[in-house]
Amino acid sequence: MFRRIVALIIATLTLATTARASVPIIVQTPGHLRTAVQLCSHASEQLSNGDVAGAKRNVDRALQIEPKLWPALYVRAQIYRKEGKCQLAIQDCNEALRQYPGLVEAALLRANINVRLGKYADASKELNYLISLHPRPVTLARALSDRAWFQATCPDSSFRNGQQAVKDAKAACSIMQWKDEDMIDTLAVAYAETGDFKSAVQYVSQALAMKGVSSESAKVFREHLAWFQQQKRIPASR
Repeated sequence: MFRRIVALIIATLTLATTARASVPIIVQTPGHLRTAVQLCSHASEQLSNGDVAGAKRNVDRALQIEPKLWPALYVRAQIYRKEGKCQLAIQDCNEALRQYPGLVEAALLRANINVRLGKYADASKELNYLISLHPRPVTLARALSDRAWFQATCPDSSFRNGQQAVKDAKAACSIMQWKDEDMIDTLAVAYAETGDFKSAVQYVSQALAMKGVSSESAKVFREHLAWFQQQKRIPASR
């Protein structure tokens, strides 16, 4: 999912620079911008493959060439999140959104980080707002799935809503034509929150059976399956 997101972001940047040839950096240094975008693309691939250090080197090089390149800021925010540097990640999300307010992915990342920081009201408000915008289908699916996960697992029970989580997760899976294993797993987690462990086992098993599931994701899904088979919800901190 992350690789697809970044590829779309970079494609959007390329289209934008092609359509608006009056942008100064495109006129003066197109080669430099292309290099920065290529470095950003490579960094996103490295990050998705678990090479955080390599991704950091390339995204830093991209930002040295073009300090305000918003796809690079978004990738660096992902890196900071993995490193546990939440405030730095939020700063990059904020700057990326200032550069390109339509970057819903950065807002979703910011909401995710706010959950980690215990800022549940801020996260809930952001997720609800993003969904109300009715973004493009893939982004809407991710926003719905993220809200479903939040409502099914939030450490603060006052923000939990299992029934709504099931509705959101089902809608996300439908948009993605039931081809996204992470969203199917989120549906399983939502069902567990409602106490329907039979459905939870069914859907996490479906996620595990998907073709191309990474070993990392499969490990997480098996852990979820073990919890559901014991008729237990996954721990709120996970």
